[in-house]
Amino acid sequence: MNLTRWSARLPGAQRRTAPQQAGERSPGPADAASGTAAVPTARPVPGGAGDDLGGHAQDGQAPGGHGADSRDSDPPAGGHELSVHDVLAHIPAVVAVTYGPDHHLGYVNHAYTEVFGRRTPGAPARDAMPELTELGLLPLMDQVLRGGRPRTVKARRVVLPTAPDRHRYYSFVCAPVRAGEPLAAQLAALAGDGHRHPADTPDGPEPLHTQRGALGVLPTRRRPGTADVPQTAEVTGVLVFAAEVTDQMQVAERLRESERRHREAAVTLQRSLLPQKLEQPDDLRVAATYQPGGADAAVGGDWYDVITLGGGRTALVIGDVMGRGMRAAAVMGQLRTAVRAYARLDLPPHEVLQLLDGLAMEIDATQIATCLYAVFDPNDNCITYSSAGHLPLMIREPDGTVTRADTQCGPPLGTGGWLHTSASVPFNLGATGVLYTDGLVERRGEDIDVGLDLLDRALGGPAGPPDILCSRLLRTMGVTPEHDDDVAVLAFQLPQRDEHTADLFRVASLDLLGAPQTAARARAFTGGVLSSWRLSDELRDLGVLAVSELVSNSLTHGIPPMRLRIRRTDRRLIVEVTDADDHLPRRRRAAAADESGRGIAIVATIASAWGTRRTPDGGKAVWCEFLLPTRRAL
Repeated sequence: MNLTRWSARLPGAQRRTAPQQAGERSPGPADAASGTAAVPTARPVPGGAGDDLGGHAQDGQAPGGHGADSRDSDPPAGGHELSVHDVLAHIPAVVAVTYGPDHHLGYVNHAYTEVFGRRTPGAPARDAMPELTELGLLPLMDQVLRGGRPRTVKARRVVLPTAPDRHRYYSFVCAPVRAGEPLAAQLAALAGDGHRHPADTPDGPEPLHTQRGALGVLPTRRRPGTADVPQTAEVTGVLVFAAEVTDQMQVAERLRESERRHREAAVTLQRSLLPQKLEQPDDLRVAATYQPGGADAAVGGDWYDVITLGGGRTALVIGDVMGRGMRAAAVMGQLRTAVRAYARLDLPPHEVLQLLDGLAMEIDATQIATCLYAVFDPNDNCITYSSAGHLPLMIREPDGTVTRADTQCGPPLGTGGWLHTSASVPFNLGATGVLYTDGLVERRGEDIDVGLDLLDRALGGPAGPPDILCSRLLRTMGVTPEHDDDVAVLAFQLPQRDEHTADLFRVASLDLLGAPQTAARARAFTGGVLSSWRLSDELRDLGVLAVSELVSNSLTHGIPPMRLRIRRTDRRLIVEVTDADDHLPRRRRAAAADESGRGIAIVATIASAWGTRRTPDGGKAVWCEFLLPTRRAL
C-alpha cells in the first residue's frame, strides 16, 4: 500500500519548510539575475539506501543528505517525518493494518477503537479481532494475500459494543501492502522484532515501534529516480479500510419503503380493475390467473375478461398495456371498461378493436396496447377473433395437438389509421384454448419463438381443468414470484359431455319458408320441442309466445332465408331467429291506435334478456332467453 502520494494531503500532514542552516543566505536579486538561486532541499525517503527509518544520519555523512553536492539532499537534523500514526490517526474512517500469513495486528487507528474497542497489537487477527470473523473479512484478507488484488464488501451491519441496541453500517476495503513500499518495510521490521506491544495512550493506541523506528514513517516526497512499486511485488500485509455508510443505508431504506408502498398501491389498483369473479358461461369452463412481477419489476398493464354476450355466445379478452406503474394500470382499467361497453353492442371482433384503437389514442397518444378479442359461438362450435398486435391464441385439441391461431389481424391499439380484420378457428368438444400475455413466454436474451415453442409443448401435455392448467403453465414456464414481468393467463375449455349432461344441452332448428302458415308451424314446432325436453308448462307457453312474436316480426320486416333455432343449456332456454336483412329492430313505445310495434316490447317483457346482432353473412339475428329453475350440471 503506497501512501506516499496522498499522505501529505491528509489532515495533520501539512508540509513544513525546513529551517535554514547556519551560514545559508536567502536568495537575493543578484542570485536571481545570475541564475544561482538556492534550490529547496528534498525530504528523505525512509528505508532508502543510506537512510535510517528513524531519521538518523549514517556515519560519514551530513545529517541532511547524501553528499555536499546533492541538490536533492535530505533535510537537516530536526526535520519532521510523518508516521502512519500521524496520518491515519486523523482519518475519520476505520483503519487497521495486519501483516504475515496469520494477519498479525500491526496498527489500528483511533476511529477503529471507537467502533470495535481496543485491540492488542501483534496478536493474530483471528484472536485479537473477532469482528473480522463476524463480518466475513478474514477470508477476503486471505484472498488479498494470495492474489494481491483488493476486495470489497458493502454495507455490513456493525453493532456498537458500547450500545448494543445501536448499530451502524460500514463498507470495507481490504487492500494489499506490497514489498518495497515504506509501510511494507516497517511491517517486515516489525515482524522481525518480536511483535512488541506498545502501551495504550489516552489518544488511542500508539504505533508499534521497532529498533529502527516508528511503524510506517512516511516520506512527503519521493526520491528522484525511484519508480512505483510494481503490482507483481510480494504482498506482505493487508490494510483494512472502512467508511461509514449509515446515512446512505437509511436513505436507501426509505427509498425502498417508498417504492414498496408505490408498488403495493399499483398492484392493488390493478387487481381492483381486473374481474373479481369471472363470468361462467353455460358451455365453457373458464379460469384465469394474474401474477405481478417481482419486487424489482414495477406493475404492468396486463388484463383479461370474460363477457357473456347473450344467445349462448361468450367473449374472451386479454390485453397488455405497454409500460409500468400506476399509469399503465389506469389505462388498462379504461380499456377494459370500454371493451365491456363495446361488447354489449354485440359487434364483430374487428369492429370492437377498431373502436378501442380510437379510444386508446384519446386516452394517451403516447401509450400503445395489445389486445385479442375472441367470441365463441356454440351454435357453430367456432371462435371468431381479432388481434391487435397480441400473441396468438393457442388451442389444444382432444388428441393433444396444439394449433396457433396466428393470423395477423392488425397492429397494436393506439397506432391509428389501420383497419383490423377478423378470423375464425374451429373449437370442438374437448378442446382447450389459452390466451396469455408476453410475460409468460418472453425472456431476456432469447427469441420469443423459443418461449412460444415451450408453451406449445407444455400445453400439449396432459389435459386438465382450466384452473389446474393455469397453474401448470406458470410452473412449466418458470414464472415465480420474483419474475421480471407480470403475467396474465386465461384458459377456457369446451368439456366433453356424458349422457346426463348431454340431455341438458339440446338444439333444434327449423327453416322458415315465408308462407302464410309459417308462424303457426313455428309455434307448433316450438311446443313439441319444449315438451320433449320436459320443460314446465309455464316455460313452454312463454317460449311459444316469444317464437310467435319473433317469427312474425321476421316475416314482416326480414328477407329470406329465415331460420328458427331453439337451444337449451343447463341454465337457460334460448330462442333465436335469423334472416338476411341487416336492419336491427329496436324496442319502441307503440301508440294506443297502432296495430304494430308491440312484438319486441312483448318479448322484452316476458324474457330475462333479449338482443340483436349482425351476422357474418350480412343478415341479422334476434334472440331472447329464459332462465331455467335448475342448477348447473357442468
